[in-house]
Amino acid sequence: MARLQGKRVAILVTDGFEQVEMTGPKEALEQAGASAEILSAKSGTVRGWNHTTPADEFKVDHSFDRVRAEDYDALVLPGGVVNSDNIRMDEMAQALVRDAARASKPIAVICHGGWLLISADLVRGKRMTSWPSLADDLRNAGADWVDQQVVVDGHLISSRKPDDIPAFSKALVEALGG
Repeated sequence: MARLQGKRVAILVTDGFEQVEMTGPKEALEQAGASAEILSAKSGTVRGWNHTTPADEFKVDHSFDRVRAEDYDALVLPGGVVNSDNIRMDEMAQALVRDAARASKPIAVICHGGWLLISADLVRGKRMTSWPSLADDLRNAGADWVDQQVVVDGHLISSRKPDDIPAFSKALVEALGG
């Protein structure tokens, strides 16, 4: 199934991302024929977490300062409290998501990943979901928060938690497949 052949997707993470929220969508994208690249603030490796326990290391394909949003067809923002709290403060990560939003590229965000979109001022007027503890943050930033497995609002795809990964990944593949 190579219907996404030639599509490039950037997965933006820092240390402490929820591992399955990166590996699940990455695997689904690659099975559909897309190239999924790990981007981070620094080159080298990043460490995923399983909830609050450090897990595996993954090679960083490119650092934020070496890429542009136009290099990719979509962005994926995994959650993980540590990752999401750190990446939201990274101005280069904010610039990438703003540029992708301006270009109407799909941005898929799960769990705590919405914090980066809040800091980049990209949720106002958007209908979305997240891990429940972000509901107030999203509402305060102008989003219409709903508790659903996956929400698609224009080019923004959002999900709540690891259990939602199959539906999240399906919505992302569909958004990229036209």
